[in-house]
Amino acid sequence: MFRNGLEPWHLLLLVLVIVLVFGSKKLPDMARSLGKSARILKSEAKAMKDEGKQPAGTAQSTEDPAPAQRTIQAAPGDVTSSRPVNEPTDTTQR
Repeated sequence: MFRNGLEPWHLLLLVLVIVLVFGSKKLPDMARSLGKSARILKSEAKAMKDEGKQPAGTAQSTEDPAPAQRTIQAAPGDVTSSRPVNEPTDTTQR
C-alpha cells in the first residue's frame, strides 16, 4: 500500500507547506529553541542517571550542611538561559 510512500517530491511539498505555515523568519528561532530544549532534556537525564549511580557509602548524613544549589545551563557557557534547581534536602520526601 505505502511501498513508495516517501518520495523526494513528498519531502519537498512538506517543506513548502511548513515554510508557508510558519514563515521563513520564524523557522530558525523554532529550530534554535528546539535545540536548547533538547540540550536541557539531555543534561537533566544525565544528572538523573548520575544521581542513581552514587555509591551507598556516600549517602549524606543528617548533620551535613545543605548542599549548594545547582545551576542547569542550556548550553556550555550560556548564562542567560541558566536556571537554579531546588533539590529537596530530605530524601524521604521523594
